[in-house]
Amino acid sequence: MRVLLVCSSGGHLQQMLALEPAWRGAERSWVTLPGADVGYLLADEDVTLGHSPTNRSVKNLVRNTRLAWQELRRRRPDAVLSTGAGLAVPFFLVGKLLGIRLVYVESLTRTESLSLSGRLVYPLASRFFVQWPRPAEGRRKAEYAGSIL
Repeated sequence: MRVLLVCSSGGHLQQMLALEPAWRGAERSWVTLPGADVGYLLADEDVTLGHSPTNRSVKNLVRNTRLAWQELRRRRPDAVLSTGAGLAVPFFLVGKLLGIRLVYVESLTRTESLSLSGRLVYPLASRFFVQWPRPAEGRRKAEYAGSIL
């Protein structure tokens, strides 16, 4: 199984690392954003850096969409797993076009509603997990599975 792990640095990266039992043993590669924690937490990993900031930057959305197209076609993962944030959106858009399984885990901080990234990728996701019951209310596809931390 080949999996592409897509997340921002910081807390999103910490949550992805907490999900390690889910991707342990898989052939994996990472796409993340530059950050002080990335260099030492992913020192021995296959890492591609995306373009930041992703917050409402159309320029970087275009750049990251191009990166998603290149990486997904080159790596041919069986699945994309993301803990957010904005970097997930172009990878889910391109992944959906390529028929790749897409799994999103909403941030632990989203206790009442979905994040902007979560709302954007929700219709594209094969599986969509939330860490609190409230964000799952009224969303058929959202699965509450408890906290990963």
